[in-house]
Amino acid sequence: MASPIDRGTARPGAVKSADRTVELLEVLSASDRRLTLTELHRELSYPKSSLYMLLQTLVARGWVEVDSDRGTYGIGVRALLVGTSYLDHDPVVRAAIRVMEQVRQEINETVHLARLDGADVVYLASRESEHHLRVVSRVGRRLPAHSTSLGKAVLSTRTPEEVDVILPDELAPLTPNTVTDRAALHEQLAGFRNVGYAHEREENTPGLGCFAVALPYRNPVLDAMSCSVPLGRLTPEHEKQVISALLAAARTITELLRQFGR
Repeated sequence: MASPIDRGTARPGAVKSADRTVELLEVLSASDRRLTLTELHRELSYPKSSLYMLLQTLVARGWVEVDSDRGTYGIGVRALLVGTSYLDHDPVVRAAIRVMEQVRQEINETVHLARLDGADVVYLASRESEHHLRVVSRVGRRLPAHSTSLGKAVLSTRTPEEVDVILPDELAPLTPNTVTDRAALHEQLAGFRNVGYAHEREENTPGLGCFAVALPYRNPVLDAMSCSVPLGRLTPEHEKQVISALLAAARTITELLRQFGR
């Protein structure tokens, strides 16, 4: 399974059937393949008969799809419709889209919008560069916050104590360049606080440099915008252009959201 979601424990007063439904959908959505009933039972530890009936209900409602020949289950189209609705109605996405397109046109690099969710960032929108060599990131992708410029930008708005609460005890590497030492990460975040933007080189993806700015329209900050650039194009002049465009975009988006009372 890829990018597992931390489901935590059931909250006091939670409805068991609702909790189980959500946990099941989260397991299916986090998996990079369809799962059998046995695999789901092993992951969730629900009674097998109850799990089977829950799956049948979700299949009938379109939230889960089943491959009857293989006996495997995957996330259904209904989940896509609800996810799309989330993006359509989110005021930050609506405010950012036009600004992101302007940034993309100005610097001709791929621009992303993401939101902190637990210890990860989730991609909410992207605008791709027109270069043949470009970055492609799908909406809904989850990545560890400590390894991305987007996550670092948001984390740099928090105190070291708050960062320690957000991040897991062990910081997993995505590449050989990922900062996994907590003291080194705190030092890195302190520098980002001083300059007002975050950056990383090949911590998340080999061959890429990324820059990001937080969108401080609410407290605590959850959202950030970034630009990814292949290192072959990342000259000092282009780096300055990217940073300047992102800082200006963050100011514009923040002003828009405050005007409309986000």
